[in-house]
Amino acid sequence: MALVGDRNDTVVAHRAIPRALELAGAALGVPVAWEWHLTRTISPASVAGLASFDGIWCVPASPYENEAGALAAIRFARESAVPFLGTCGGCQHAILEYARNVLGLKEAQHAESNPDAAVPLIAPLACAMVEQTAPILLLPGTRIREIYGQDRIEEGYHCSFGLNPALEHLLVGSSLRIGGRSPEGEARALELDDHPFFLLTQFQPERRALSGEVPPPVSALVRAAAAGL
Repeated sequence: MALVGDRNDTVVAHRAIPRALELAGAALGVPVAWEWHLTRTISPASVAGLASFDGIWCVPASPYENEAGALAAIRFARESAVPFLGTCGGCQHAILEYARNVLGLKEAQHAESNPDAAVPLIAPLACAMVEQTAPILLLPGTRIREIYGQDRIEEGYHCSFGLNPALEHLLVGSSLRIGGRSPEGEARALELDDHPFFLLTQFQPERRALSGEVPPPVSALVRAAAAGL
């Protein structure tokens, strides 16, 4: 598994991710190894090196040192049909990558790094979700609903930005659809229909691993990656 992001052991999610992969692998009987790929080491020219991995996870803690590197890795996973999970910052940047390179919205920006953006596709949340746990309503017929096996879940967050509700309509009719929302209606999970496994969560399901639980999206990622072997 390639872990794309700027590793920092003070970040809760970064400590949780290896444990989440261990627990998911053990539960599925699949040996899982991982390698961190710092965003500064990734470029459009070097991204083909990710082809040797069975899955790619774009991890939390943005803004990334090299946004272009993160976006290049996400694009590679999307175009190469490599199983992909984007959590928190990974989710936000996967939305940006899709908007720019599939929908042609070249001006789509992340308001955290571009506060004066003309098209702030990723914008401040109505209520910041820093070190909070909150419910998510999973929509019928979606992959994430199938993964969790229930309509309502509760997960932990550490974020202040997400898909801009005022610009959500730009995704309508595309293959990137919303799979989960907050009780107030804000997007909390998305998935790509025309891809073997491409799941995005605004929340950080990996945090479950710190209490010994197998995070369902991580288990689903490992399963999808193993299916391609």
